[in-house]
Amino acid sequence: MRALHLPLILAAVSGALSIALGAFGAHGLRSRVSPELLETWRTAAGYHQLHSVVLLTLAVYALATGRSAALSSGLFGAGILFFSGSLYLLVLTGQRGFGAVAPVGGLLLIAGWLSLLRLARFGA
Repeated sequence: MRALHLPLILAAVSGALSIALGAFGAHGLRSRVSPELLETWRTAAGYHQLHSVVLLTLAVYALATGRSAALSSGLFGAGILFFSGSLYLLVLTGQRGFGAVAPVGGLLLIAGWLSLLRLARFGA
């Protein structure tokens, strides 16, 4: 496996997981959690899905150009993990403390978006 394929594999796994978790929330949690917690799950799944597409785009960029998008991909991946992951855990466990981790994930996602400026500047 070439190193450039790893981002594509991670994007594929993240995207598939985002759809599976979104479906689980829509069908498996509807009768088990409050509407507020179900909305929290939807938020987590939506951000997870959107940023999985960003990971895919970065993987395709890396494959097409031979340039690394590791910084941006890492920030987006960590952002998904901390933001969506903490919200998923909050809903599944009822432990509100997990919600305190979500802002860290949000900051990582913002940093990921800003890191794209580096690719724009140095990627040409």
